[in-house]
Amino acid sequence: MFSRIIISFLLLVYVQAVQGQDEIFHVEPPHWWYDMENPYLELLIHGDNISGLTPKVSSKKVKVLRTTPGDSDNYLFLGLDISALDEQSTITITLKGRGRKIKIPYTLYPKRSGDKRSQGIHAKDAIYLITPDRFCNGNPNNDAIIEYKEGPNRQDEYGRHGGDLEGIIQSLDYIKDLGFNSIWLNPVLENDMASQSYHGYATTDYYAVDKRFGGNAMYENLRQELETKDMNLIMDMIANHCGSFHWWMEDLPFDDWLNFQEKYSQHQASFAEYSNHRKTTVLDPYASKVDRQQMVDGWFVKTMPDLNQRNVHMATYIIQNSIWWVETMNLAGIRQDTYSYPDEHFLSDWSCSLQEEYPNLFIVGEEWTDNPLIAAYWQAKENRQVNQYLAESCLPSVMDFPMQMTVSKALTDPETWNTGFPKMYELMVNDRMYPDPSKLVIFPDNHDMDRVFTQMNEDFDLWKMAMVYYATMRGIPQIYYGTEVLMSHPGTSSHGAIREEFKGGWPDHDKNYFEQTGMSDRAIEAQNFTSKLFNWRQSTPVIHTGKLIHFAPQEGVYVFARYLDDQQVLVIFNKNNSVKTIALDRFDEILQDYDTIENVMTSETITLRETLAIPSRSVQLYQMSK
Repeated sequence: MFSRIIISFLLLVYVQAVQGQDEIFHVEPPHWWYDMENPYLELLIHGDNISGLTPKVSSKKVKVLRTTPGDSDNYLFLGLDISALDEQSTITITLKGRGRKIKIPYTLYPKRSGDKRSQGIHAKDAIYLITPDRFCNGNPNNDAIIEYKEGPNRQDEYGRHGGDLEGIIQSLDYIKDLGFNSIWLNPVLENDMASQSYHGYATTDYYAVDKRFGGNAMYENLRQELETKDMNLIMDMIANHCGSFHWWMEDLPFDDWLNFQEKYSQHQASFAEYSNHRKTTVLDPYASKVDRQQMVDGWFVKTMPDLNQRNVHMATYIIQNSIWWVETMNLAGIRQDTYSYPDEHFLSDWSCSLQEEYPNLFIVGEEWTDNPLIAAYWQAKENRQVNQYLAESCLPSVMDFPMQMTVSKALTDPETWNTGFPKMYELMVNDRMYPDPSKLVIFPDNHDMDRVFTQMNEDFDLWKMAMVYYATMRGIPQIYYGTEVLMSHPGTSSHGAIREEFKGGWPDHDKNYFEQTGMSDRAIEAQNFTSKLFNWRQSTPVIHTGKLIHFAPQEGVYVFARYLDDQQVLVIFNKNNSVKTIALDRFDEILQDYDTIENVMTSETITLRETLAIPSRSVQLYQMSK
């Protein structure tokens, strides 16, 4: 596959101009596959004054279905039927007219078979989330790339710090030893923005990995290393917006390529139409059209032009780009940013096109809301045609933000009849709304919010409760890098502070989390706790597919169990400042067949009697088998 990437870019550069100095700037996708489920391929061709040229294809097995010139004279969209191709081929696309003749070589490969795409991500997996610029600098030589607008500045918390894909490759054993078999990287595609480009969410080239991360070749190396370790790769994608310095912003293909395009001023100088972020308008039967439009069409921020997916060529471009990366990188999953912000019917086409091509591909949408109804709305289910605004969805999963927000507050609130654990207990009734709660991604924190140790007011006991909860609750757990060593940022919620450098990832750090040097005893304890917890989780099927039962909290104690056949796990939380002795007869429906239980974290075996003492401010994790 690495050779395919190199060859496709060499072919892209090599364009033979028979007459004059004609130039093709972009052909995207740069290559494709001939035996896909959908045999239609649309090429975006960007070149000097080419919109009026007539295309011809060298192979009789490839048919030109349609030719669409852009509103800009420099674009031609070429729709091809490649269903008759049955072997790897490099075809020649010839553009002719007005005394010009331009030849473009284009290669079609056989589709990859099986692999990670046929497996996907499931509840047996655990995801480690990384902000690449802040994790580990494996190659300082790519920190500064001369053609990019922004160079490294580690003194600026919003600047480039130099973390890269090579550093992640060097850290895979550390991640796997922690008990994680899947990694989700914040976006790695080129972000050639003037400032604050480190986060990756302002794409300036949808087919190029940022060279400061190591480029396409290093991304391919990461894929290969992950496969040797039987680990999964989840790619962060952005269909809603691009960066204001994307190459097409100098010459937009159509007059409606962007939302509110007529009001756009070059590189965000005077743009005034922003999203109202009112996510309920998408499914609210009473929402006004103007509010719904401002939610979907409004720009997320002024440096990120909002893409108009109602333009059929834009929609096709994004769908094909997603398929291209899945096929090229053998992705196990996709995380789609700001899921509810693009056009809803496009989201239907996008998710269903990917599922048609890769039925087991894992896709999770970011829907940041505390309302389970809004989150559940996007998960794939039948009979979606409720009213004229609702579209089909093929999205397997959403991020469970309602759980994250509820659990964070519940653990830090005082225990009363309706605060604290009762909120966590009552939260679970909302699973009635989700088509499949087991596929939800659950998490204590991520790159956009306070780290969980900060959320817990740096209370180590509460941090342990959060970690055990997310390791044992239904769904697919995701942990943010540094959570395992109690990374925190008291006094600020600055994203630059939240996404700080992982110690040991740069040679001038005074401690090394990878090697447990220079660390506090508590940070080492937390790291070891995380490793033991998630390695145990990985080898415990009852957590992956077992049923869930929980009991209403009483006096600061909350109990739930996971059970499957002859296996059972019991989780007991005690937020009291003293030991709490609980009567076990209340839990007969899950304990009646057991005489002993084993503490997972201490390996202590306990004989069950009439009562059980739960240590103060602790979470106890017990395993039972018949």
